[in-house]
Amino acid sequence: MYVQIGIAFLLDIMIGDPRWFPHPVRMIGVCIEYCEMALRKLIPSERMAGIFLTTIIVFGTYLATYQLLVFFYEIRWSLGILVSIIIIFFSLSTRDLLRETGNVLSALKSGDLKQARKNLSRIVGRDTHNLNEQQVAAGCIETSAENIVDGIIAPLFYAFIGGPALAMAYKSINTLDSMVGYKNERYLNFGWASANLDDIANFIPARIAALILPIASYLCGKDYLNSVKILKRDGQKHPSPNSGIPEAAIAGALGIRLGGPSVYNDIASYKPFIGDPQKNVCFDDISSTSRIVMVSAIISVVMGIAFLMIGGYLSMSGNDFMLGTYDSSSPRIFYKIPSF
Repeated sequence: MYVQIGIAFLLDIMIGDPRWFPHPVRMIGVCIEYCEMALRKLIPSERMAGIFLTTIIVFGTYLATYQLLVFFYEIRWSLGILVSIIIIFFSLSTRDLLRETGNVLSALKSGDLKQARKNLSRIVGRDTHNLNEQQVAAGCIETSAENIVDGIIAPLFYAFIGGPALAMAYKSINTLDSMVGYKNERYLNFGWASANLDDIANFIPARIAALILPIASYLCGKDYLNSVKILKRDGQKHPSPNSGIPEAAIAGALGIRLGGPSVYNDIASYKPFIGDPQKNVCFDDISSTSRIVMVSAIISVVMGIAFLMIGGYLSMSGNDFMLGTYDSSSPRIFYKIPSF
């Protein structure tokens, strides 16, 4: 499996998600919309309807992905490997994150604040039309930090421990949270299960990020000691139990302050400040964050492959692992589809 994950990661870095191809996450989003409409009509309790939605989407995504893999593996082994790579590739968003933040950076460098705000609005939920240059840069850095976990470390983590099906199930959890996990009147109860499951699913990956980000900061020539300091001090200040961890690590590494007041749908919202304002946030900090993101992604893959290889060699007796069973006859691809 580490070969498939490695290839999928390289494809993600090189090409990102092709816009012309139907992305699985978009399909999951359509399913969520239809299921929400149906369940709201069928189940009077909003919280119970939301629990059913979360269960249907997550388990449905896992089972559909797993059966798809079984289907292609049974046709031909090499075809199953190819489909595994494609599924893991679609679960990652390293290149897309760097592309979108790069668009914000380019607009800021050219002095086009209006376009920078517009580009930022594509990747954040807050209102951007009144933000100044410093606030645009800070918003870009914050969403980059959060997406280190959501778009890179967490999908890789679940791919390493559970293969393509679990990676895609994680993406369904993440998509549910982004669509119904809001704390507003419409989704406070309906999105309760989705929001809490997302917190649970990201708990371990966020703590892995706490280990990786200071290392990445050091390799990028940033203040890794301050990254650790701010991470310990401010990592749990965020309303989310997970989002504050990468934000604090990045803020400390760059010597900037993130968080504070923002506006969502014309409603003011306040988050605690994270980090110390050793200097003002500027667009150069976006470039530094992007470098840390890339290095963190590479470290995540290398660590995952190392653990997987060690685990594979320690379980050469044939214990079930991830998608299938250890195959001692295949030195390059360690897994064969189990019989059913």
